[in-house]
Amino acid sequence: MRLSIVPANTNFDFVGRRKLAYPLSALLVILSIGAFLVQGLNFGIDFRGGILIEIKTEGPANVAQLRDTVSGLDLGEVQVQEFGAADDVLIRIQQQDGEESEQVAAIDILKTALGDQVAEYRRTEFVGPTVGAELISSAIWAVVLAIGAILIYIWFRFEWQFGVGAVVALTHDVITTIGLFAFTQLEFNLATVAAILTIAGYSINDTVVIYDRVREELRRYKKLDMSSVLNLAVNRTLSRTFMTSVTTLIALVALAIFGGTIIRDFAYAMIWGVIIGTYSSVFIAVPVLLGLNLSRESLTSGLDESEQAEQDASAEDAPTDK
Repeated sequence: MRLSIVPANTNFDFVGRRKLAYPLSALLVILSIGAFLVQGLNFGIDFRGGILIEIKTEGPANVAQLRDTVSGLDLGEVQVQEFGAADDVLIRIQQQDGEESEQVAAIDILKTALGDQVAEYRRTEFVGPTVGAELISSAIWAVVLAIGAILIYIWFRFEWQFGVGAVVALTHDVITTIGLFAFTQLEFNLATVAAILTIAGYSINDTVVIYDRVREELRRYKKLDMSSVLNLAVNRTLSRTFMTSVTTLIALVALAIFGGTIIRDFAYAMIWGVIIGTYSSVFIAVPVLLGLNLSRESLTSGLDESEQAEQDASAEDAPTDK
């Protein structure tokens, strides 16, 4: 017995809903850009700079106790997390106001407070604003190059119209995710950048599955108009799309609830990314193809005579819109 949440042979007019989806997406993008320009992002220590201290404890580290100790020192934003083995801990403290002497004083205060909880101080570093600026630049380049590589990949695998559609949807996902962090002022750090790149991978995977079916249906049903073929492709992949999104969301919600404060912002970003990525794959990436003059001939030019005859015969069984 196979579990099926989405009914078989659905015939929803997803492409027709673009008249609602496009304004909604445009509003989300405008609000996201506005929030970024007005409020900006709440950059974490990774980007703002600060103090990094790697310690080794006697036996498995009690991260909660260490976090309570460090948080009570009035040193500003503090992060405490396991790093490698169970007795390795990484402590991050925001950059202190003042010169280098203030950073050294903060480290001394921390070491005094931790006392015998620490067996060894393995590394103590000060990350200055220059390093933070370099990390921001690297993060931007990582996202831009990822989107560019995806465009090239889709272009070679399908046609240029598919590549443009995928990048439009992907850019929409990235901008709205950044907008989410600007609106909520959740901490934006290197883990968030990893989440954005993961979202890009998830979104493009979903889009490629639907695009592959679009190409297949365009070759198979020559008598259907483009809008009907696009709807058919989305409907025939709907069960896979829905089940993949739901199962991923279940894992991410559990991660957000039970994963602790260190991983929570990453989980929030991923939850939003799965939702917005699924939406954009269906309501943005596919309908965009209508306005890009996608040619059926370019998709069938590589077929030999037997394949062409087989697909022409299958066109006789083409479904009709309800």
